[in-house]
Amino acid sequence: MMTTLLGGMSPRQFLEEYWQKKPLLVRQAVPGFTGVVSRDELFDLACDPDVESRHIRYQADTPGSSWTLERGPQTRGRLRGKRQPWTVLVQGLNLWVPAGDALLHQFDFIPQARLDDLMVSYAVDGGGVGPHFDNYDVFLLQGIGQRRWQIADQTDRSLVEDAPLRILKHFTPTHDWVLEPGDMLYLPPHWAHNGIAIGECTTYSIGFRSPTAQELGVSFLEWLQERIQLEGMYADPELALQDNSAEIGPAMIDQVERMLAGIRWTRRDIADFLGTYLTEPKAHVFFESPEAPLTQKAFTRALGNKGCTLDARTLLLWSEAGFHLNGEPLCPDEADIPTLSALAHQRRLDANAVLSPALVEQFYQWYEDGFIHLQE
Repeated sequence: MMTTLLGGMSPRQFLEEYWQKKPLLVRQAVPGFTGVVSRDELFDLACDPDVESRHIRYQADTPGSSWTLERGPQTRGRLRGKRQPWTVLVQGLNLWVPAGDALLHQFDFIPQARLDDLMVSYAVDGGGVGPHFDNYDVFLLQGIGQRRWQIADQTDRSLVEDAPLRILKHFTPTHDWVLEPGDMLYLPPHWAHNGIAIGECTTYSIGFRSPTAQELGVSFLEWLQERIQLEGMYADPELALQDNSAEIGPAMIDQVERMLAGIRWTRRDIADFLGTYLTEPKAHVFFESPEAPLTQKAFTRALGNKGCTLDARTLLLWSEAGFHLNGEPLCPDEADIPTLSALAHQRRLDANAVLSPALVEQFYQWYEDGFIHLQE
């Protein structure tokens, strides 16, 4: 699929010429693509309380409150609305549909540390979420039907006040295209865009993680506080009498400044933090253990015959700080590093892979936890 996904160009050329630089429209990026779920399957997911979804309705006859947002779980009645244009968005489709996970990982030419999730948008005629911009890169792959996309690289990012969505107050498109099934549009961060359904349609959005410096800073300090160990205790044997007892004196400030100067971190700490932060499952993600797990002996035999695959929810990444799986560091033997690296990259190991006894035991624990599965 890679030969058509980027319009014939190589991933290297795409990264050099387009990534975070300018949009790219690819006709028939995935020839014959009509989606990975049917409308009924999508609606079932939208009504599931474990699945993150949003229902967005546009009411043209009420300018003061044109946009309505209702978070899931959705109701069947809501998904049969006919009075106003509407759309339903289902997040994390890759967590619930194997074909969705496979589609998401077709974009592994971008590091997995940046991949976020696969979202699907279903809309009736005229439905959409209004003109807006995202702070992250996105690939918009058309499923069934047609959607009109208008885009602009505008600097005016003022928003409609009191709207439940981040709707641009002013939008002046400079490009206007109609996407057919299998067509794809790539947009860098901050490009304004507006997608309007032409009849019934679905669009699959491949989004990427782009945490703010504030989010990273707060998360790092939370990570650090569990690992920091400062020596000493505040003491002031040379305490001098103050004229005003309510003053926090300069001597106290000086001493606390010296104590806190002991807070240090290294590049290794940053790499270790990123491994934990980027593989930590989202709050709504949970794993399911096998109902009737195999014994370790039977698992080992089946592993050699079938191989294994990571669960769609599992995140396995590595860096100079080592491997991290679902928010936890791993300490593999040196000889097992190439195997784990291959598993992280391909998200599966085929039959007859060379595995040490220690790694087989680790895999069995992951199997019991629902982190990996035997291949069918």
